[in-house]
Amino acid sequence: MMKIEPSAEHKWLQKFVGEWTYESECPTEPGQPPMKFTGTETGRAIGDLWIMCEGRGQMPDGTPASMYLTLGFDPARKAFVGSWIGSMMTHLWTYEGRLDDGRRILTLDTVGPAMCGEGTPDTSGKTARYQDVHEFRSDDHRVLTSRMQGEDGKWHQFMECHYYRKK
Repeated sequence: MMKIEPSAEHKWLQKFVGEWTYESECPTEPGQPPMKFTGTETGRAIGDLWIMCEGRGQMPDGTPASMYLTLGFDPARKAFVGSWIGSMMTHLWTYEGRLDDGRRILTLDTVGPAMCGEGTPDTSGKTARYQDVHEFRSDDHRVLTSRMQGEDGKWHQFMECHYYRKK
């Protein structure tokens, strides 16, 4: 069996490892307060090449929510790759992304069901492009911003989540 030596990108992913709390906001209808979510996340290393983050929290209606993120780096594609699933939806999100030159911001591209009013999936089968942008503001604070590309080609942010490492 071939042993793969971790690259600088694999080592960068270790920033996600640890125990985190999060606070998230999603805009709602104009003039209404944003929906807020809170919870915890545990980031684990899977060997030296992958990480997996398991999030737990509650939806605004009190329903429990579980989320799972996997991330790695594919040297052949020269891209970060991964997936995300959540207990609140049926779509498996698959990612491909890049790290900025400052090595603080990881932008992950994906395609999924288009969203219509109030963040509900469009049931017509229509899809849209999305980005999840992970920005490390420090070793103990990161921000996830999610956005969808509209039919006008512009990106529209629909969620911002702040993660804080537990001390």
